[in-house]
Amino acid sequence: MVCSVLIITQVYGQKNSENDLPYHKIPEAPEHYNAGTVVSRLIDGLGFRYYWATEGLTEKDLAYKPSDTNRTIEETTDHLYNLSRVIYNSALKDINDGTVPRDTTLTFKEKREATLLQLKTASDIFRSVTDLEEHKVVFKNKNGTVEYPFWNQINGPISDALWHCGQVVAMRRASGNPIDPEVSVFQGVRRGSD
Repeated sequence: MVCSVLIITQVYGQKNSENDLPYHKIPEAPEHYNAGTVVSRLIDGLGFRYYWATEGLTEKDLAYKPSDTNRTIEETTDHLYNLSRVIYNSALKDINDGTVPRDTTLTFKEKREATLLQLKTASDIFRSVTDLEEHKVVFKNKNGTVEYPFWNQINGPISDALWHCGQVVAMRRASGNPIDPEVSVFQGVRRGSD
């Protein structure tokens, strides 16, 4: 699992432009509504928000936190990276084994790329899924494994990640570096760009 994320990140990292990363704009909507396409689109909305919430963050921004009891922006994006791994693992029908929940070997840029790629891969998988019951959220720890139905994916990691993207947007505004005002989350594009 970790290997696949790093390989995807390395291959994708060879691209030259931030626009080459997924979610610079939201992908075309699926033609039909079903459980898998709706989940896919929900993840696409998350990916688009994450892309723009984290685009252009500086070292100063990453260190910013509103008070001593809050996470910094970077700690919040680390949490988003971990949530994207849970979403990704559910798409792959893989176990969250906790071996790399707080990966400190990756830079912010690498974690950002990995987060976007994990969300895009999960979205692509879910787009063709007809039975979400097969995509449980499974955690393994020293006491064994615990399985949760896909419902928990929606109210858990996906909703939590949307929540934290909003926190990043608010904190970066407070840090003095608001997101690009041309970004339209409703339309899923940056106005005036391709």
